[in-house]
Amino acid sequence: MLILVYAPTNSRTIARDLGRAEYSYYFVLKEFRPLLEQLGIVIEITDPEHEVDRIHNAAIRRGIDCVFLCFAPPHLVPGGLVCPTVPVFAWEFDTLPNETWSDNWRDDWSALLRRVGQAITHSSFTVDVVRNALGRAYPIVSLPAPVWDRHAAAYDPTRNSVLTPPTLLNVRGRIIDSATFDLAPYTCAARRRDGQAELPGSRRERALTHAVTLSGVIYTAIFNPNDGRKNFSDMIAAFGWALRDEPRATLVLKATNRKCEGALKAMVEEFAKVQPTRCRMVIIDGFLEESEYARLLEISTYALNTSLGEGQCLPLMEYMSAGKPAISPAHTGMRDYISEANAFVVRSSLEPFHWPHDPREAIRTRRHRIDLESLLGAYRESFRVATSDAASYHRMARAAHHGLRAHCSRQVVLKQLTRFLDRVRHRPGSVTHVSSAPEPQTPDVVRLRSGQDGGRAASPWQALADAGSAD
Repeated sequence: MLILVYAPTNSRTIARDLGRAEYSYYFVLKEFRPLLEQLGIVIEITDPEHEVDRIHNAAIRRGIDCVFLCFAPPHLVPGGLVCPTVPVFAWEFDTLPNETWSDNWRDDWSALLRRVGQAITHSSFTVDVVRNALGRAYPIVSLPAPVWDRHAAAYDPTRNSVLTPPTLLNVRGRIIDSATFDLAPYTCAARRRDGQAELPGSRRERALTHAVTLSGVIYTAIFNPNDGRKNFSDMIAAFGWALRDEPRATLVLKATNRKCEGALKAMVEEFAKVQPTRCRMVIIDGFLEESEYARLLEISTYALNTSLGEGQCLPLMEYMSAGKPAISPAHTGMRDYISEANAFVVRSSLEPFHWPHDPREAIRTRRHRIDLESLLGAYRESFRVATSDAASYHRMARAAHHGLRAHCSRQVVLKQLTRFLDRVRHRPGSVTHVSSAPEPQTPDVVRLRSGQDGGRAASPWQALADAGSAD
């Protein structure tokens, strides 16, 4: 089987696109690729409109099944291809976009999904939203990104101590630490008097490596500060209020966007609002080498999420796979793996909102507003457990590790993915229909057709890939 894959961001553009809209689809594709390679030959596409049907034509003329998995929101998925197309997308709102507001008919996700006829998403919540719009028989499956196997080894069931001893973390970038950073210019009074203060640190300084020592009970959140759904204001305010007198409590906010100066200023202003405190709040605005990222995961006590909606939340799934209990709501994509057994569950309620890619901001859907009192309680109880109830902490850590194995291990996801792609392959017309797109007459295709590859092409599959991209 030939499996064509595409995401708007790829390995060549991820450094530039990090933090932009749709950048996370690159990481989702990266997690799925090892599984796809067990099911067929995977070819990464860079121009779906130009390449997909050409490769599809060349494949089916030789009796080779071909399917296109497009890791992108539906309004970016090609809707006129002959090759069986499967959107792979995340969604965290309770209605499906069913209107257009531009010259792109695909703004209406329901129209695009009806046309392609099948989809993959990452939560049972999104499956329900799609089927509520398109009918209970619509072919869609929930497949979370299979992250468990990469992080499972970080779980150490023999670790006795819950509190983290002082540990050094090296960051290539900027560190803003409430324990040492002058927050006075960022108070409301200072902003009214002097205007918004700039954050220190030149571009050159931010290219240097700096060290920070972390210890105690560490709450870690990894997110794009420019994404309003992540709700860092509640996260910071509740932490500073609930644990203001606890010097062993540390909040670590790892930013994933390199261009988020405005959001970082807002985060520092939130720090200033809750002062004075004895707890500590740290922003990591920079790059962590793989070893340092792993060290941050290892020393963290809890994974933290206060979002208003999630398609699945990869960082939360990664940390819980490594045996880190969570402080998190159990709504949208998180309802499949967050429970009282592995998390301090934060209550939420629905409030009206708009689809995030709708420039009209027309109220058409709802998101989940965090219950601040519940979040305060989750911080306080989680700190109590970490400092005085190690047995309960270890039970939750074990439940997180094993629960995420059942949710997003490669073994679990591969079984469901295999079954779904088999159904796609056997849909009427999915193999034998050839589009009018011409098959490119490149040397590799001519050799493949005649059976005279002369040993030059690595395989017929590679020849088909070359054929589709060379014309």
